[in-house]
Amino acid sequence: MEPFLDIESRLIPLDMTNVDTDQIIPKQFLKLIQKTGYGGFLFYDWRFDNSGNPKKEFVLNEPKYNERQILLTRDNFGCGSSREHAVWALYDYGIRIVIASSFADIFYNNCFKKGLLPICLSRDEIEYLFDLVKNDDAVADISLAKQTISISEKIIHFDIDLTRKKMLLEGIDEIGYTLSFDDKILNYEKASKVADYDKFSVKN
Repeated sequence: MEPFLDIESRLIPLDMTNVDTDQIIPKQFLKLIQKTGYGGFLFYDWRFDNSGNPKKEFVLNEPKYNERQILLTRDNFGCGSSREHAVWALYDYGIRIVIASSFADIFYNNCFKKGLLPICLSRDEIEYLFDLVKNDDAVADISLAKQTISISEKIIHFDIDLTRKKMLLEGIDEIGYTLSFDDKILNYEKASKVADYDKFSVKN
């Protein structure tokens, strides 16, 4: 996993609630065994018709939204089944940040395993961003280190668990985070072994 860097991008407005993982990546595309190669199937049933032709009305098929890295959406994003492929598809497509007013818990947790940043804002702040995309289409500068979204001369702060923040900034997963305490773990184990030996040894 690569360290998370500041992102400067315009937003992709997905103005929907309760977007479930079956829509993010339909089940027929879950046959790959690797974590890459899913981007072309992202929102497949919304992006393409039965003949595989792009639906012009879907936001990701509008040329102006190409290569944007920030997805803006609404309540309960990532609900439904617990498939990690949903996060893999978003990341493989090029999206690095999802901003919503709430997330499904399992999806939210899966984001950090891949290096995708989920940002939860109030509904008023989400509404402000949707209005901004519609009327201004300003560039957002998002800093994980500062926990800020700078857009159109406004700064919005967001919360994130400090351990998860550290993992993203350093590009490590849970195992890597645990290994960062390797010296302390070894010292603890050594101390524990000495304590156990002293406790159970027979003194003459």
